[in-house]
Amino acid sequence: MDRKYIALAAIAAVIIIAIAFYAISGNGDREILRISTTTSLEDTGLLEDVEAAFERKYPNIDVQIVSGGTGIALERGKRGDADLLIVHDKKREEEFIKDGYGVKRYPFAYNYFYIVGPADDPAGIKDAKTGKDAFRKILEGAEKNPEKVKFVSRGDNSGTNSREIKIWKNVTDYNSTVNGSAWYIETGSGMADTLRVANEKKAYALTDSGTYLAYRNRTTLVAYLTEDKSLLNVYSAVTINPARVKGVNTDAAEKFVEFLMSEECQNLIAGYGKAEYGQPLFTALFGGEEPKS
Repeated sequence: MDRKYIALAAIAAVIIIAIAFYAISGNGDREILRISTTTSLEDTGLLEDVEAAFERKYPNIDVQIVSGGTGIALERGKRGDADLLIVHDKKREEEFIKDGYGVKRYPFAYNYFYIVGPADDPAGIKDAKTGKDAFRKILEGAEKNPEKVKFVSRGDNSGTNSREIKIWKNVTDYNSTVNGSAWYIETGSGMADTLRVANEKKAYALTDSGTYLAYRNRTTLVAYLTEDKSLLNVYSAVTINPARVKGVNTDAAEKFVEFLMSEECQNLIAGYGKAEYGQPLFTALFGGEEPKS
């Protein structure tokens, strides 16, 4: 082979190897912060804006976000697949810390779960004052007419799914009268997909308000109950215990939490969605006391 072509081939090989190395290593000298979070924060787009603001402040840190339900996030934290969790299930967050996997939870914002349903409201929940009352009416309607009254659940062990089951258990024996019923449909997926299925089937569902408002123009589902103590939805960051879970980037995680709780980021959260949806999707806590359900 001609020496000229050999030289060109060698240069091309070096370039390919360099590109591959860069792709594998990620971002040169930047350190990586792995955050495992809920689908609702991804579906609303809030975390993307927080990530961009954080990386402007800390350009040496590359934030990598993986979304799933709270249950998935907690398992990733236990396995060492995440440096920081951002979730919304206080009871399981406290158990995570009590079991030694987490160090501390930092509540930073809240909104409410909404109970949504078809416009013709076949279960008659429009006058319900509490989540328990609304679910009782849905159960009664579904038992009388399961073809007309349906409920779509995430069924994915997420924080939303956990809250939904908690409300059912305040109404009835969930395992014997709800779970497995023909009118009770589990998607096993995130909030946006569950809303899509509920819309197609003209069914009721429990959704976080942020995702519902972000998808409101793509659904005919009506929000019937939007505020009740049983529907309070608090978001927290949970730091991982490096003594229990090896290989955690604690320094970067603490920097992100500090930024999340800062006035700059809390202002970002407080205003997020207001221009596009007519109201903020979240209420920032600004260091105030966590609301009690």
